[in-house]
Amino acid sequence: MYRFLLLFGFVFLTGCTVLTPDASPPSPTPAPTFTPAVHPTEIPPNRIISLPDPASAAWKEVLTGFTRPLALTNAGDDRVFVVEQRGFIWAVDWDQDKPQVFLDIRDRVNDRANEQGLLGLAFHPGFNDNGRFFVNYSGVNGETIIAEYHADTNHIVGNSESEIVLLRIDQPYANHNGGALAFGPDGYLYIGTGDGGSGGDPHGNGQRLDTLLGKILRIDVDTGEPYVIPQDNPFADSGGQPEIWLYGLRNPWRIAFDRTTGDLFIGDVGQSQWEEINFLPADSTGAINYGWNLREGAHDYIDGDADALVDPIAEYDHSLGCSVTGGVVVRDPSLLAWQGVYMYGDYCSGRVWGLMQDESSAWLSAPLFKIAGTISSFGEDHAGRVYLVDHNGAILRLEPVP
Repeated sequence: MYRFLLLFGFVFLTGCTVLTPDASPPSPTPAPTFTPAVHPTEIPPNRIISLPDPASAAWKEVLTGFTRPLALTNAGDDRVFVVEQRGFIWAVDWDQDKPQVFLDIRDRVNDRANEQGLLGLAFHPGFNDNGRFFVNYSGVNGETIIAEYHADTNHIVGNSESEIVLLRIDQPYANHNGGALAFGPDGYLYIGTGDGGSGGDPHGNGQRLDTLLGKILRIDVDTGEPYVIPQDNPFADSGGQPEIWLYGLRNPWRIAFDRTTGDLFIGDVGQSQWEEINFLPADSTGAINYGWNLREGAHDYIDGDADALVDPIAEYDHSLGCSVTGGVVVRDPSLLAWQGVYMYGDYCSGRVWGLMQDESSAWLSAPLFKIAGTISSFGEDHAGRVYLVDHNGAILRLEPVP
């Protein structure tokens, strides 16, 4: 069912105003301090077996002034890139006075509904050589579009006229658009799609294998035009849409690979009671069914039969929040006690959890922080520092407390 006004599966208990993009948007301003990068390969291989003391780290505001930011990522260099819902991507070079516009595609992005807009960004692993990057956005008719773009010769600015559409997926409703993009350690592009919207998955898309909705897709963008299906995709030959890698998802809002282990973490927004984090080990061969809409979290939602369903590794109910925001695994070399901790949050309550496996491989999860903003995403820079994106316009970074 609907939960008042929805934002990426999130609840707004008050009215929401759709903002009109400025003709010349003000540039966000960087905070005055910056800690130099340390390469993540310097991280010692020691393994923690309990969650760290939250007093040993703090979230520090490092950028402000963005308009509805939804994602932060890196391109393998010293910059970070901030995605705004209305169709902007900003490049943040810490040696410059202010961020610069990297891409402006407002002319083709539909952000009229709360859950629509420019939703995801992933840079090709070879971006510094080939200048290729990929975006996930809502088209003029509300459809999901996965498109490739190219940057200029020096890879400083994206070319908005270079668009190559890879996928165009019809959305039956305006909500549950997914939006996550990430390159895996195998070099393939992974795409998170929502179940198509409304409430309760009325079309059963999460369990259906004849639709790309409610899934994690996996495609090869380096062979063929505009992409090919990896031969080891579970439905590459038959049984379902060949792009499907994982299914049984409601609205996967942010996916992340652990840069050290290759494991995949998925934040899946719940219906009315349970928010969940799903996990895929690096050696998986796909075809995992995470249960929606037969189950919400680890709990029955509707009656139905299915082959083995995989429960989440962590969940929380709506006494602690209303909409999960998937995060990242900490590999920042300045946070040695935090190595291997997956950080995730809740859009409404501002709570931030830590999640990890103990020495017996049991999953430990606990809320460690509470921020005043609305958590729309997490991200990493090339050095491994962890960032939190506040949909109200700020970017925070997790830093050690002396």
